[in-house]
Amino acid sequence: MSLFRRLFSSKSKSDQKSKERHAEDRSKYMPEINLPVDESFMINFKRNGGKFLYCDSDDEVLDSFDKILLENDWYEKDVCCFDIGLEHKFSGFNLNYIKKSPASFFFATCEYLIADSGAILVSSNQLREKKLTELPDDFIILASTSQLVNSIGEGLKGIKEKNKNAIPSNITTIKNFEPQKEKDFLSYGSSSKNLYLLLLEDL
Repeated sequence: MSLFRRLFSSKSKSDQKSKERHAEDRSKYMPEINLPVDESFMINFKRNGGKFLYCDSDDEVLDSFDKILLENDWYEKDVCCFDIGLEHKFSGFNLNYIKKSPASFFFATCEYLIADSGAILVSSNQLREKKLTELPDDFIILASTSQLVNSIGEGLKGIKEKNKNAIPSNITTIKNFEPQKEKDFLSYGSSSKNLYLLLLEDL
């Protein structure tokens, strides 16, 4: 049973918080604990300011997507999306799919979820040739637990193996999910996005 399923089933919120707090409060001088890839991603992704909705089925994905739209008042709005498959799968939400910005949000899949940094690896398969700064500030990313890898090196290797005939260009990571981090010196030059991750269990 994956960490995501355990966390979202019987455990109380206080149990979840204490587990996360224990991981975050460890001294940087203590030996590293080799956490499972799913747990490592969840801790780092949330630390970066990301919001994820764990989904056990396609029906739950649609339900969670609906909740995000309601929360942000995105019904009947323009959405930037380059993926025809997503447009068909989410065609029942009365959205106006366009291929440009400005739009209310950007909707895409990703290449991989990077556990050791909590980042999301994307390429021209999702972005075309757009820079992150040319896309809306709000993102909804659909991914599955089978896309979890330990490091960016593993992700890049996976991209090469899946696309042997034509490796995609515009490969980049999204890591900062809180607007205020734009002003942080350490994240200078990176693009911060308010990001929702719809994570489908497929393992």
